Amino acid sequence: MEQYKQQFIEFMVDSQVLKFGDFTLKSGRKSPFFMNAGAYVTGMQLRRLGEYYARAIHDCYGLDFDVLFGPAYKGIPLAVATAMAISELYGKEVRYCSNRKEVKDHGDVGILLGSKLKDGDKVVIIEDVTTSGKSIEETFPIIKAQADVEIRGLMVSLNRMERGLESEKSALVEIRDKYGFETNAIVTMEEVVTCLHNRPYQGTVYIDDTLKASIDAYYAQYGAK
Repeated sequence: MEQYKQQFIEFMVDSQVLKFGDFTLKSGRKSPFFMNAGAYVTGMQLRRLGEYYARAIHDCYGLDFDVLFGPAYKGIPLAVATAMAISELYGKEVRYCSNRKEVKDHGDVGILLGSKLKDGDKVVIIEDVTTSGKSIEETFPIIKAQADVEIRGLMVSLNRMERGLESEKSALVEIRDKYGFETNAIVTMEEVVTCLHNRPYQGTVYIDDTLKASIDAYYAQYGAK
């Protein structure tokens, strides 16, 4: 595992973004872990988050793209922080763009926030986590309606590795197969377990054998094929 991935997992734990216990997800599934990217609230957290996304995007897609698109609302700070990090780490200037939930009819009119999209732009979509692919279903037609762009791929922070709503495949694989662009995550849940299982971090074992058994049981029921 790359060092920045282990650091990112520890960063999620430190930021109380990734938690372990008993949670009921929006889908109704009972899960032994939960991720809430809304817990990134400080300047330092957002700066580090942008750097982790920038490294993962660089590893997966290189730097041959023009725009980072962050679906509203959580994708907006992700796109801004990551665009800044790409500039600082790699000296590459990319634009950020997001959609508005409501079309603005005065001043900076339209459905887009940030940069406009132009024909020929290469776009990377950035999100926190994708469980069902619903947000891509909403934003993909918005992006394609603005200009003739090429979507290079999607980057999320955590691949939960559970099946989507339409098949036994994971949500990321469903998106890839449906829309035809690559999908990746900074880390997978498998990597989280490998990193934290029976390994003390700052004096705490976050995934002991009991929790590991709960995670294994969860994936036996909901894991992607």
